[in-house]
Amino acid sequence: MRADARKNRDHLLAVAGTAITEQGVDVSLRDIARRADVGLATLLRHFPTREALLDTLLRTSFDELTAKAGELETSSSPEDALVSWLRDCVAWTTEYRGVTVLMAAAIEDTESALHASCVTLRAAGARLLTRAQAAGMARSDIDGADLFALVAMLAWLGDQPSLAPRAGRLFEVVASAILTSAGSSHAKGERRPQTRS
Repeated sequence: MRADARKNRDHLLAVAGTAITEQGVDVSLRDIARRADVGLATLLRHFPTREALLDTLLRTSFDELTAKAGELETSSSPEDALVSWLRDCVAWTTEYRGVTVLMAAAIEDTESALHASCVTLRAAGARLLTRAQAAGMARSDIDGADLFALVAMLAWLGDQPSLAPRAGRLFEVVASAILTSAGSSHAKGERRPQTRS
């Protein structure tokens, strides 16, 4: 790809990321093109479909979260690694409004451009969970699919204006519920005082 074409593509991705953060994954492609100061045809030349755009935009974040899981496996205790990764996933999915719906659908749809990245991300979380379970730090009656669902649930809370103020406290509640009594002091120790609303 020529340097100018790559620059235009990177610009479109940056604009799309901002638009999705503000308006959610259903933002109009025409609106993204307008914000990027290009024609819709130019956008479609780089990204023929909405899913192609989202795949390119989101795959980088998926890859970063997957790589973070690998780093945490070797640098942190099992319970710290699990809770830290879970927190990062929830923060990211909250940033890109509506992405959890796409991720849940992509997991089930092997034809989706996002399928492989979502499966890989879920597997990365499952490895951290299994490691914490093997150390006796996480409850044994949940699996990677449950963990993935909890990310979606917590991100949904952050998307709701009336519930968003409670999202941080509820994250700690969920983290404490995932960890066993041996590991739950981690989540409790990170809890910050909350004011009731």
